[in-house]
Amino acid sequence: MQMQCQRTKLAWNAARTALRSSQRSARCFATASPVTSATASHRVVVVGAGTAGLSISHQLLRSGKFQPQDIAIIDPATWHHYQPGWTLVGGGLKNKEELRRDMTELVDRKLRFYNSSVESITPQQNVVTLAGGGKLSYEQLVVAPGLSIDYGCIEGLADALYDRNSAVSSIYNYDTCDKAFRNVETLAKGNAIFTQPAGVIKCAGAPQKVMWLALDYWKRAGLYSPNDSAKSAVNISFATGLPAMFAVPKYAAKLEELRKERGVEGLFQHDLVAIKGNEATFARPNGGDKVTRKFDLLHVTPKMGAPKFIKESVIGNEAGYVDVDDNSLRHKKYANIWSAGDASSLPTSKTAAAITAEAPVLVRNLLQVLEGRQPDASYDGYTSCPLLTEYGKVLLAEFKYGGEPNETFDNWLGIDQVEPRRAFYHLKKDFFPWVYYTSFVKGTWGGPKGWIN
Repeated sequence: MQMQCQRTKLAWNAARTALRSSQRSARCFATASPVTSATASHRVVVVGAGTAGLSISHQLLRSGKFQPQDIAIIDPATWHHYQPGWTLVGGGLKNKEELRRDMTELVDRKLRFYNSSVESITPQQNVVTLAGGGKLSYEQLVVAPGLSIDYGCIEGLADALYDRNSAVSSIYNYDTCDKAFRNVETLAKGNAIFTQPAGVIKCAGAPQKVMWLALDYWKRAGLYSPNDSAKSAVNISFATGLPAMFAVPKYAAKLEELRKERGVEGLFQHDLVAIKGNEATFARPNGGDKVTRKFDLLHVTPKMGAPKFIKESVIGNEAGYVDVDDNSLRHKKYANIWSAGDASSLPTSKTAAAITAEAPVLVRNLLQVLEGRQPDASYDGYTSCPLLTEYGKVLLAEFKYGGEPNETFDNWLGIDQVEPRRAFYHLKKDFFPWVYYTSFVKGTWGGPKGWIN
């Protein structure tokens, strides 16, 4: 199985590289730097131009303590995607094209942008090596490349995703997030299975968000009755590698209540490992017998993990994530290395909302170190998941370390956010996508704290 998984991963990576090459047009940008064998030096190097990398880079720049080109940012991507919006695409509420921007439009020209991937990090020498062999030296390093999605270790997933005629889709992929809604629209009867793997993923609520929207769509189309799901044209199952609907007890209880009220079958501790035709195979805990289920629609959340260059570096912990202090975001061994976002070891849910709280802490602490002072800012694990439960309603989960609820509107207005509300739906659908590109990635949005700087 391991050898088959490796071969599948190699084939998938080759296909993905070819696809990216065909989509990338030739461009020359003033802020982009060609990769050479020469070594360049910067005061701060930021690895990753995703949500964390962009917001941190721009907050550092806005501090007024850096000259042009003092800060470098590295990322191989042509496009920057608002990935939380892919759930909306999967529900037919957004077009995926409106949720992306050209990367060079987002990177301030005072930053040095290296449009390259990272080959390795050598903290003993304060050097980042780029894919083409170029080397960047740094005084301070911020590592925020996000997670890598491992399509290859679910046998048959890559082929099924890119087969336009298959019933398999995923909102965790730009190319297939709109396929998810097409499959929902075309399903007239049969078994619909929505999966979530065991282990770390981006936005742990997203696998069921798309399910709740699909259920509501089928209910409105007369294909599903929550009161008599056994006799409905469509049957719905949620197959999760986890033992519960959500990691935070308060929200897990409400979501379990909704699951039962709406007649959704719960397949707990079922971890998808293979797809063959219209059959999905799930692993069970402790080496138990695998379970195979037939499907007419399958929405897949792939397995995810830290990028290879972190796993192979001494900056990673045993699980492969950048090994930082939970509160200061400073590396436990290398004092001039920092991390935020999905690739960090921070024990909280990996969401864009978490970065609204992580980024200001990291920036303040890094600036204090540059000034010869001890860092004093502390991150409490804040994160959020605006969990769509139907068209027009969202359960707004907000919590911090230990799964302790930390609800903005409860603190302000005494509103219990466990109850799905229309106002929260408009935050998710309309406000958050707007504030993301107008302020968040520019370093001026602090989440519950509002606008900053």
